[in-house]
Amino acid sequence: MNSEPNGYNLTTQVNNFELSYDDVGEGALPIIFLHGFPFDKSMWAGQLEFLKSGYRVIACDIRGFGASHDETSYLTINLFADDLVVFMSKLNIDKAIICGLSMGGFIALNAQKRFPDRFEALILCDTQCIADTSEVNAKRYKTIDEINTNGVTGFNDGFIKSVFHKDSLTGKKEIVEKVRGVVFSNSQQIITMGLKALAERAETCSTLAEIDIPTLIVCGREDVVTPLTQSESMHKAIEGSILQVIDDAGHVSNLEQPFEFNKHLYDFLETLNLSEVEPVLESKEY
Repeated sequence: MNSEPNGYNLTTQVNNFELSYDDVGEGALPIIFLHGFPFDKSMWAGQLEFLKSGYRVIACDIRGFGASHDETSYLTINLFADDLVVFMSKLNIDKAIICGLSMGGFIALNAQKRFPDRFEALILCDTQCIADTSEVNAKRYKTIDEINTNGVTGFNDGFIKSVFHKDSLTGKKEIVEKVRGVVFSNSQQIITMGLKALAERAETCSTLAEIDIPTLIVCGREDVVTPLTQSESMHKAIEGSILQVIDDAGHVSNLEQPFEFNKHLYDFLETLNLSEVEPVLESKEY
């Protein structure tokens, strides 16, 4: 296992690749953060910084993304969930709180469905339980064909515009540029394989009623990628779940409105009585 100081950019062997992760703070019940497509663990930097004074917080680069290099495996949501559980066992984590945004939420729902005894609480951010409709599925494969023909620039630029609230695109350009750098760091192979993983994912809606652990659902009010109606549907299906809607945010609500997002995280975690040290909320942007 290799590492840099202070628990950042650690690596460990998981299945057949080196998984890169950050692991900071202390606590008996870790919170594991899973990023969306096609991002990396850096999207959770603001949450790790906020929570590390009171909790053990871990952010992973999902297989193929960030520094978790894998250009050859056939990527699927099932495989990502398998990786997560193996990773937890590698770190001797019997149970964790899992927090996933978008694709990270698909992975969290998949893992919770298949390995329910490994999770103590669930945080679903700007995500959904449905599989692709036939129309959306066909559109994804058309996009893959276009990328294979013309390259990734057009797709990446369009995707970046779609995930942000319109005000963020003009008023939070530093954050937009950080995300742009992460998105463009992916190879064409990983972009297309990631799109296939999204297209081929199974639905998890039919088992939401079986979720019996504390669940927080967070969604940007203007999310056009995984719309608020999807979060509302999951909230109705998961008994006792909490839904928090963040104004002036699109699909990456934790980056666009970090103060509000962190407050919702803190309030939810406080109900679980895990931390002896209270994180300090500061109104600043990641």
